[in-house]
Order: sequence, then structure tokens, then C-alpha cells
Amino acid sequence: MNGTTLSGPGRLRVAVVGGGANSEHDVSLASAAAVAAALPRSSYDVVPVTVTRCGGWQDHGGRPLGVLGAVALLSSCDVVFPAVHGSGGEDGTIAALCELAGLPCVGSPAPAGATAMDKHLTKLVAVAAGVRVAAGRLVTPSTAPDLAWTDPVVVKPVAAGSSQGVSLVEHAADLEPALKEAFLHGERVLVEEVVHGREIDVAVLGTADGERVVAPALEIVGPGIFDYATKYGGAADLRVPAQITRDEEDQLSAAAVRMYDALGCRGLARIDFFLTTDGPVLLEVNTMPGLTEHSQAPRMFAAAGIAYPELLDRMVADALR
Repeated sequence: MNGTTLSGPGRLRVAVVGGGANSEHDVSLASAAAVAAALPRSSYDVVPVTVTRCGGWQDHGGRPLGVLGAVALLSSCDVVFPAVHGSGGEDGTIAALCELAGLPCVGSPAPAGATAMDKHLTKLVAVAAGVRVAAGRLVTPSTAPDLAWTDPVVVKPVAAGSSQGVSLVEHAADLEPALKEAFLHGERVLVEEVVHGREIDVAVLGTADGERVVAPALEIVGPGIFDYATKYGGAADLRVPAQITRDEEDQLSAAAVRMYDALGCRGLARIDFFLTTDGPVLLEVNTMPGLTEHSQAPRMFAAAGIAYPELLDRMVADALR
């Protein structure tokens, strides 16, 4: 399909955008392919669009579009479904492009995507909203030499996704290499105290009538950091529903919805926490989480009885409300 096919009777024409000029390119391609395959053909005509690793736009046949051509192709559709994780997509840039072009766009608006992609800004919003966060410090290349070792820390880039550049530092000698690795992904890095707790994810879906649907929580079980290799190498131990008490579930759901609303999210968002003995501690917010059928958020909604095609259908309906 190359953008010249007309929508069938009663069907919506939806542009599904994948790829991206960032380290999550392949993950985004997988999400976009899954979305394109699962959108019900009785309701949608799918127009696949790809953002290349260099930031160019291509149609389904691999033909370059250029920015103006991309906008023209997107404008020929009723709604845009961006499945681009990370910078150049999840950070609000595609949402901003669609807003300027007057196109309905699935997912959070540009300000929410940009803020959530920035882990430091997200923490500031969380504190203002009354959601606990890990104690930490924002570090840049100029301030890194002044960073003194005290206790084990987690080092993470401010704006990288899929846990890339994230290190658990348990010995002073490992701090400098961890910082160097994180700085490969940007010049702003968070150095945070280690939080001891269970890693629990909560998925929130905004609906066309303005409600917030919270899926059963998912627990990530295993030692160490849930890094890129574990996420996408098939070794992740994901358990849904998480074995938590009703009170813990209520605390997590309340904190997740609070963050969703405080950031101004729309559509689907995944909010990740550490569940400690003192309650939830925010880890991060994903405004465009992994979207294959086996990704965390779709798994959670499947546990709630919302099948993958129905979840995608609801996301589109929210964009068109």
C-alpha cells in the first residue's frame, strides 16, 4: 500500500508510522508491523509509513517521501497511528507535526510526550503531583567530575528508551565507565539512589468518553536491571496479573492515573514503579510503550479481557473523539 489506495466503504484510512532515527528503530518497526497487521480490516484501511534511521520518510514501497511528501501522505488519512518509540516520535515530535497539520493522532499530545520522555522533568511533575520518586541528581559532562561516590546508584540517560545506557553501579570504580556509557545517549544523566522493591508496571488507557481504564498490573521478576537484552531477548519473566494485595493495587492504580493526568497523557500509557514497603516509587512513564501483542501493555489489557485488536481500536477511537 503506497498511499494511493482509497478507503473502502465505511472504513477509516489510518497511517501507521514505524521506525525512527534512534536506537529503538527496530523495536518501533516491530510495533508498527504488529499494529498494521492487527487493526481490524472491517474498520480500517492501513497505510504503512516508515521513518528511516537517518530521519527520512518512506512509503510502504520504500520510496522516499521527503517531509512535504510525508505530510501529504499523512493528510490523505483520517488518523495517524505513530508507533515510534524514543526520540523523534514518542517525545512528541510526530504528535506536534500532526497537530500543525490538523490531523488526529493516536496517543499523547506533544507536551505530554516531550515531558514524559525527559526522566528528570517527569520526576519534577511526579513530586508536584504527590508521587514518590527515587532521590537522585542530574549530571552533565561538566558536573560529572564533581560527583562523589557514596552508595550504590543507578545511572541512566535522561531521554533514552528501552533501558539503553542504564547501569547499576555497586562499586566506586564502576561509576566513571557507567557515566561514559550513559553520556553516549545524551548530555544529561540521572544518578539515583537504588530503590529496593518489586518492579511493577501499570497500563492506563484513556477512552473516547474521557474515562481512565487501568489494566491489571504486571510484575517483572528477576535479578538486576530489566535491560534491553532482557526485554527483547525472550528471557524476561513477566507475570500478569502481579501478585499484589488489593491495597497495593489501589495505591499503584491511583499513582498511575495521577501521573497520566498530571502529564496530560492521552490514549495508552505505561507507568512503571518500584513497589516498596512504603508504597509505589515512580520509575518512568512511557507514552508510546511497546505495542506488539506480546508487549507489556497489551498483555495487561489482555488480562483485563481487552484483546489486542480491540485495544488498538479503542486507541484510534480516543484520537478521533
